[in-house]
Amino acid sequence: MAGNTLDTAAHVVQLALTPIFLLAGIASLLNVFSTRLSRIADRAHRLRSETPCSYVELRRLTLRSRILDAAVLFAAFSGGLTCCAALTMFLGALKQVAWGAVLYSAFGGALVCAIAALVAFSIETILSGRTIRDKVDEAMDR
Repeated sequence: MAGNTLDTAAHVVQLALTPIFLLAGIASLLNVFSTRLSRIADRAHRLRSETPCSYVELRRLTLRSRILDAAVLFAAFSGGLTCCAALTMFLGALKQVAWGAVLYSAFGGALVCAIAALVAFSIETILSGRTIRDKVDEAMDR
């Protein structure tokens, strides 16, 4: 990096900050996903302790937890690929090598995984809402 000026180094750092903002958003999503997983676990424990256990709701909770597991994995892969994109920018600047294909692949993969995580989260949220509506309908039928 001997030929690089301070301006060039500052530009590389500025460019590398863009994926880091995505990483901060992914971290927030992971926090939301883990909170929802803990709420599902609490509800499942409560259901199992009830005398007339609702097996339909337990199965739905199992499905929701599996969907959230997928969302967590996609978000974690997205975070890892985002870090790879930032690292590629730094290494490319240090070695003065054009690693555009690696950068595009890492950042593109991060975006695809982030979208998949959001889709899985949306599905889980819809299932959660359906469970609530079913409970309300059941209570109104009594």
